[in-house]
Amino acid sequence: MKETSLTVHSLGTVARGLSDWLSGWWSLVHCGALLVAMALSPSTYTPDKRHAVALQICQTAAQILPRFILFSALISLVLIHIVVVTAQSYGLSQFALGMVVRVLVVELLPLSAALFVALRTDIAATTEWDAMPQDAAYAPSRVITTDVWRQAILPRAIAQSVAVVSLVTISGGLALFLGYIGVYGFSPWGVGSFTRTVGQVFEPIVTMLLGLKTALFALAVGTIPAVVRYTALVDGQQASSATLPGRQRLFIVLLAIEILSLIAAFF
Repeated sequence: MKETSLTVHSLGTVARGLSDWLSGWWSLVHCGALLVAMALSPSTYTPDKRHAVALQICQTAAQILPRFILFSALISLVLIHIVVVTAQSYGLSQFALGMVVRVLVVELLPLSAALFVALRTDIAATTEWDAMPQDAAYAPSRVITTDVWRQAILPRAIAQSVAVVSLVTISGGLALFLGYIGVYGFSPWGVGSFTRTVGQVFEPIVTMLLGLKTALFALAVGTIPAVVRYTALVDGQQASSATLPGRQRLFIVLLAIEILSLIAAFF
């Protein structure tokens, strides 16, 4: 009898855990969709809201851009040197530039930019959320229409999304420049070969996948932390208590996007 009751209790615990897990992901998708709809709505961008969005974009870019450019330049130089030296040792110098462009610009830098933006803006966003009035968080249908959401949450979400796209674009261009310098040096005679190699890498399907992956990364980084902290406010918790679950869900989503892009590129 005791074994039966323990089994029933265990099954009930597993069922509740699965239900909470599915409910959390559903809340993430639902509120994320509402946030995206609000960001795409022209009525959202009143003069005050446009100023708040522009201010958040400038602050986020000013905080993140110099550090990430330095980080991406160092990583690019190290990887370019490793790839070029290894290719030369095996007599595959003609493939070095294509490998650099494929690994850095298409795969590594977009994921690094998304993670960098998410981690760098995490602490500041948590502080802002903890300072928000708790009586504003009653239910999703009410919070989503308040000025608190539009003024404090939406501008930061848009700024983080814009920061991801900007960092991917700038770091990609910097990696191409460093790749040219690493393979051809400062000679102008390698421009034709460089252009042909880059064009072969960025065929239409690869370019489309890179753009789609960057957009999905930006969407995930902009919406998931905000939605997770919003859910914490609805439950009457401090936003800092949702930092770790938010990072876990964001990492899962980013990893899933990267895996799907690799599968799509393979086929």
